[in-house]
Amino acid sequence: MARLREIFPAPLLALAVGFVVALIAAVLLIGGIWLAALGGSSYYWLAGAAMLAAGFLLMRGRLLGGWIYVAVFFLTLIWALWEVGGNGWALVPRVVAPLVLLVAVLFAMASLSARAHRWRLAAGSSAVLILLFVVAGVTLGWLNSPRPLQSLPAARLAMTDPALMQAGSDWPAYGGTYSARRYSPLDQITPANVGKLEQAWLIHTGDLPSSPQIRKTYGAENTPLKVGDSLYVCTPKNIILALDPATGKRKWRFDPGVPDTAIPYTAACRGVAYYAVPNAPAAQACAARIIFGTLDARLFAIDAATGRPCADFGSNGQVDTKIGMGETPAGYVSINSPPTIVRGVVVTGHQVLDGQDRWAPSGVIRGFDAVTGKLRWAWDMMHPDWNGYPPPGETWARGTPNMWTIASGDEALGLVYLPMGNAAADYYSSLRRPQEDFYATSLVALDVTTGKPRWRFQAVRKDVWDYDFGAQATLVDFPTAAGAVPALVLPSKQGDIYVLDRRTGQPLTPVGTIRVPGGGVEPKERAKTQIVSLWHDLRKPDLTERDMWGMSPIDQMICRIQFRKASYKGFFTPPTSDRRSIEYPGYNGGTDWGGIAVDPVRGVIVANYNDMPNYVRLVPRAEADKKGWAPRHQARGEIGGAEGAGDPQAGTPYAIDVNAGWRLPFTGLLCKQPPYGGIRAIDLATGKTIWDRPFGTARANGPFGIPSMLPVAIGTPNNGGAVVTKSGLIFIAAATDNLIRAIDLKTGKTLWQRVLPAGGQATPMVYEANGKQYLVIYAGGHHFMETPIGDEVIAYALP
Repeated sequence: MARLREIFPAPLLALAVGFVVALIAAVLLIGGIWLAALGGSSYYWLAGAAMLAAGFLLMRGRLLGGWIYVAVFFLTLIWALWEVGGNGWALVPRVVAPLVLLVAVLFAMASLSARAHRWRLAAGSSAVLILLFVVAGVTLGWLNSPRPLQSLPAARLAMTDPALMQAGSDWPAYGGTYSARRYSPLDQITPANVGKLEQAWLIHTGDLPSSPQIRKTYGAENTPLKVGDSLYVCTPKNIILALDPATGKRKWRFDPGVPDTAIPYTAACRGVAYYAVPNAPAAQACAARIIFGTLDARLFAIDAATGRPCADFGSNGQVDTKIGMGETPAGYVSINSPPTIVRGVVVTGHQVLDGQDRWAPSGVIRGFDAVTGKLRWAWDMMHPDWNGYPPPGETWARGTPNMWTIASGDEALGLVYLPMGNAAADYYSSLRRPQEDFYATSLVALDVTTGKPRWRFQAVRKDVWDYDFGAQATLVDFPTAAGAVPALVLPSKQGDIYVLDRRTGQPLTPVGTIRVPGGGVEPKERAKTQIVSLWHDLRKPDLTERDMWGMSPIDQMICRIQFRKASYKGFFTPPTSDRRSIEYPGYNGGTDWGGIAVDPVRGVIVANYNDMPNYVRLVPRAEADKKGWAPRHQARGEIGGAEGAGDPQAGTPYAIDVNAGWRLPFTGLLCKQPPYGGIRAIDLATGKTIWDRPFGTARANGPFGIPSMLPVAIGTPNNGGAVVTKSGLIFIAAATDNLIRAIDLKTGKTLWQRVLPAGGQATPMVYEANGKQYLVIYAGGHHFMETPIGDEVIAYALP
């Protein structure tokens, strides 16, 4: 020890600071050399070498070491501004940690002199530096704050809605109506008075996870319905509650008895459907009924007035939709989205558990009679001639694309619009059949009378990125020079927004073709081109090394190394097995199941979106077997976790390992710089952006899972959609900061917000009761979004 003190005679403070500087320097030097060898930035090894000298000299008690670090800091600042300019979030890992270390170095330098004024100088210099950076941060935040790019259109359109039941005092369907506009014509709550909005009532549904393991699967995602004097809520395990819409008082409760073993990836019930039987006497049992699917794939009809099963529907109010599917292990087939009812036909798809087996159960779409529950038709793309259940001894074709999300419907045209997923085994395409390639990742219009396809619009050819359509198509009257055309707006996970003639599927806005990367494990399977929207897209430019992030230069450097090691050729880079590949955007969007909202009077689209990559690798079968990755019912046993993180894809040569969002394991931070989510207003007539802003604050997010509580707009991942009102308000939760907000449709500015008791990964709804307008959100949290799990349904209103 005495010998060490001879070599490093500095005072204890300088010795400690010098050691920390040298330790950080060693990491930067070693990692920086690795990064430079991969073709990346040379900054890290150069900074590391200089800091190593600085740390050594400080431990030796030499002021020169401190001055070297001061020079490193200011050169780092110059480099950072050169690399990312005034992007505040991009500057954080480059500048903040070095600034904190600079303050420590200044005090260490003061300790090397006995003169008192050096301590005052160190303290003063540190205070000035910190103040300057705070002022700079505030200024950059102001300069980068969202401003409208063009003015909000005035009332100019008179769209019709083909739905039988309209939104207004009621909210009769998941998307407001089956046109899925998520628009309310109510205007009692306005931009001028929304600041006075307060909680009117709160209820607990009582549906909470039964164990810590089940907690890893919960994510309610529910949007209630309001029809007449009742509000209908569906909990994660499909318990239906009827509430008084003005008070939240429970009227009745129906529990279908779904077991935990039926939970697929997420325990969720996005919604239910309401159906009034034509010409039925109001006093008749089940004259109006709630129709919904369950996690164990049963379809129920219950009396809207009492909650009792409808005896005339199926067998005592239920139909087993697994009939005809063959083997269906628990959790493999589930209905977690509301059915769509058009012309008395209940159209339902179902989720097939992702990533388990190439020959998982079928994605067949069925239409059931809304009164009797009898199967009217079934659309099995591999057996287009089958109209009902499969012939004896046969099953619907296994492994076909399914519709796990929500359909929209046109009562006048008799069409339902199905956002289709991919064939089983999302990330491997060689075993797919031609019919699967034709219909996968497409919007398919089915004739509700026959169950036969009328048209299809495909967004991705031979999809190996899990880019299935997650959002409902939104029905609009699209303004053209020749007049309004019955159309639909179709957002995608890739960020493209398409406008199609809903009668024919023909694009009404420009669609282009781009050349895309080839290669991967199936080079002959990859399409040479893919389509993109030339009218509007939410997608940001391809990633570069400069886009990598972290909380310090060290984890930013690690992300840069990962970027350089990965296969990345831009948009549509195919997955590989010899190394990771980067998928950007990732499978959460763009736009996912929350969809978009449309103001049909002003002609404005409101789209919240995600902006995150995935870090992906195909894992050869022998390696996957060693890891114990097998279909859930065979070996793995546990449920929960991120989708694709060790999914076996049995029956193919590769399992899949997806790092969703591309996060570092030790900090939990994402490798891409913020924002990770945004919200945008778009002119429907032109496709031009009205305003665009990061969506979600950092208050509930931070390194190591520790909430930062910073009310700073970082732009967080988000799931769930928005509602827009006649008065020019957007109501939305969705982000991971556990807030519900009112946003000004005109400017994009937040006018009101409240903290929710759990995550708000659900779309809110708006209705009127006893002359008062209410806003309701199901705050159930979400395991994938890592927000707190809860069971609260909350209503807000003006006092």
